[in-house]
Amino acid sequence: MESELKDLAPKPAEPQPESDESPLLKSEAVSPAPQISISSQSIEEMEIKLYAPFVRHDVYGTMGRGKLPCTEKLLLGLGLVFLLPIRVVGGMTILFFYYVICRVCTAFLAPSREAEQEDYAHTGGWRRAVILQSGRYLSRAVLFVFGFYWISETRKGNVVDGQLNSEANEPAHEDQSEEVERPGAIVSNHVSYVDILYHMSASFPSFVAKRSVAKLPLVGLISKCLGCVYVQRESKSSDFKGVSGVVNERVREAHQNKSAPKIMLFPEGTTTNGDYLLPFKTGAFLAKAPVLPVILRYPYQRFSPAWDSISGVRHVILLLCQFVNHIEVTRLPIYHPSEQEKEDPKLYAENVRRLMAHEGNLILSDIGLAEKRVYHAALNGNISMPTVLHQKDD
Repeated sequence: MESELKDLAPKPAEPQPESDESPLLKSEAVSPAPQISISSQSIEEMEIKLYAPFVRHDVYGTMGRGKLPCTEKLLLGLGLVFLLPIRVVGGMTILFFYYVICRVCTAFLAPSREAEQEDYAHTGGWRRAVILQSGRYLSRAVLFVFGFYWISETRKGNVVDGQLNSEANEPAHEDQSEEVERPGAIVSNHVSYVDILYHMSASFPSFVAKRSVAKLPLVGLISKCLGCVYVQRESKSSDFKGVSGVVNERVREAHQNKSAPKIMLFPEGTTTNGDYLLPFKTGAFLAKAPVLPVILRYPYQRFSPAWDSISGVRHVILLLCQFVNHIEVTRLPIYHPSEQEKEDPKLYAENVRRLMAHEGNLILSDIGLAEKRVYHAALNGNISMPTVLHQKDD
């Protein structure tokens, strides 16, 4: 596989500024960074030259606040009156119904606990079977209610003597993609929160989530049934391994044990507009286990389902007011790392990234979450921004 990647030339990306390789010190330890004024014209220049992965190109424009034509206003009005209430009620009903299923299946059962993590994903027998199968079906039901009536899935290429034969395109089947060997992790580009619903409906894997998610009504119990790995930035426990250590163990466990919960990781660390692929963090590749790359695209004509530079509430409302939404899924073969890649997680991550960009027709970009925050600050009316960014780390 790695030999095939050497022939893949990176796709042309937007011109990028030279990055500062030295880490930025804490704000109180350095003098204030130089500030630059941001006008509407300079924001447009930033979108073209620097922040293209986060720019919206749909009818609703930047931040979903663009001036709408009369036809779109009429369609949006119809969606607000007829679609939005039905879809909100339908989605909440399915969520509550699945919560009841999870509550029944976990009744009188203590969660598995390890290193400040707790979950019900390691539960066996009928409890796990009911949680998993009902979770997959109901996740697909939520997608249907939200307007994703059809999902196009393709298994692209086959592994032949370590080479990718990209000419063979076949319909994707979950069992076929894993029948040779079980991957340690599923890795996917990240476009929207809808990604999570799709992956739940396809394979019901665990995700990495904030610690606060575990305490949310309804969603908290469901996240524990998924087996989510919770991010705890500060821990008082002396034996806490950190998120990286927990993820590493979960990847190995999923690879070696077929009954273990699968784990799904978004190595970009943030969402894009769906046309770009950001640098990968190495967390999914430290365990040296094979990974299953999955590429998601959201074709659209009016409103883009990508959650890039728009508020969450506005995005949900506009998404639910759109009559039909679309998902295109491309599943690549299980990627087996070479010995060199096993010893160099950054090389492993970059080779998988280049393969996904090549097969998914995505543009490689060198920017990440730090630049996204600067772009969002500018869009939200921050008239000045620091010219030095925090260094991105893995």
